Amino acid sequence: MIQLYNPLISKQVIQNVNKCLSTNWISSKGPYVEKFEKSFSKFTKIKYSISVCNGTAAIHLALLALDIKRNDEIIVPTFTYIASVNPIKYLNAKPVFVDSDRENFQININDLRKKISRKTKAIICPHLYGNMTDVHLIKKICKQKRIFLIEDCAESLGSYYKKNHSGNFGDIATFSFYGNKTITIGEGGMVCTNNKKIAKLIFKLKTQGVSSPKRFYQHDIVGYNYRMTNICAAIGFSQMKIIRSIIKKKRKIFLIYKNGFKKINNIFLLGESPNVKSSFWLNVILLKNNKLREKLMSFLKKENIETRPTFGEVHKMPMYDVNKNYKNSKLLSERGICLPSYPHLKLKDQKKIISKIKKFINENKF
Repeated sequence: MIQLYNPLISKQVIQNVNKCLSTNWISSKGPYVEKFEKSFSKFTKIKYSISVCNGTAAIHLALLALDIKRNDEIIVPTFTYIASVNPIKYLNAKPVFVDSDRENFQININDLRKKISRKTKAIICPHLYGNMTDVHLIKKICKQKRIFLIEDCAESLGSYYKKNHSGNFGDIATFSFYGNKTITIGEGGMVCTNNKKIAKLIFKLKTQGVSSPKRFYQHDIVGYNYRMTNICAAIGFSQMKIIRSIIKKKRKIFLIYKNGFKKINNIFLLGESPNVKSSFWLNVILLKNNKLREKLMSFLKKENIETRPTFGEVHKMPMYDVNKNYKNSKLLSERGICLPSYPHLKLKDQKKIISKIKKFINENKF
C-alpha cells in the first residue's frame, strides 16, 4: 500500500527519545521542551512559542487568551477540519461560517467581509493543505474592525506569504504535530504569538492556571493540563533539524504531480496563491464531476494507493446544522481527493499514482 502519509523519523529522534528514557525526563518537565520551543520560534520568526499537547488544545487556548465568551461570534470557514471549529463551542461562543475560494481552497475574503457584525470578536483563518490566502488583507480588515485574528497553521508549517512565515500575521497562531503533519511528534501542538502578555497567559492557562512557578499548588484562574511531554518535545526538536529538507522534498513531489497532470484537462491540482510559497502539506486534486470522486478513490484503493476525501462542510454536521448553502465549499468538499504526499515518497510510487489516475480519467467520461 502506498500510504497517504508516512512520517519521516530520523536516527536523531531515536537518540533523543532514548536520552529522555535513560535520564527519566519523560513528563512535561525536561530540557527538550524549551529546546523545541526555541527552535520553532527561530524557524518561524514568531517571538514566543508555547508547546501544548495537540493542535485542538492550541486553538482552545488561543480563544481563551483572547477572552472569548458566550455568544461572541467567531468567523471560520465551513470547509476546514473540525478542530478549527469545535473549540469555539467549548466556550459557548458562536461559529459564523463563511465560504471558501474555489481556486485556492482558502477562506473567501468577500464572504468574510459580509459576515462581520458587532458581535464578531475574532476570525479563525486556516491555511489549508499548505496554501495561504491574502492574509495581509485579512489582517488589515481585522485591524479596521478591531477584531482578533487567529491563524490556524496546522497545515502550513513551512509556508510563506511575501517571505513571512505563516503565523506572523495574526494575534495568535496555532500549529499541529499530528502523525501526518509536516513535522510530527505523534500528537502535539504549538501556540505562537509576538505578544509577550498573551504568551505568558497561554503558558499559565496550559499549566493548570498556576499563580507562580515558584509556588507549588497555588492557582488563581481555572487552567488546563495541555502540556507537552519531554519525550514528544525531543521528537519535535530532532524534526526541526531536518524540516528544510522535508519541505524541499515535498515541493519536489508537488512538481512531479504538476508535470504528470499538466495535459489532463479534467482534473485541477491545487497550487499556490499569489505571493505564497506553499509547503504542500498534502497534494489535492479536484475532479470536474463529483459523481466520480468515490469511484476514483475506490479504484486507487484496489491498486494499493491510499487517498482521502477533502474536508466535509462543518456547518452541515449535526452539532452545528446550519441551514445555508456555501457553493464553493460544497464543490471543494464533494470533488476533492488528497494524494500521497509524504517526503520520502518514492519516485516509482508517485509515477504509479499518476499513471493509475490517468488510466481512470481516460476510461471514464466526465
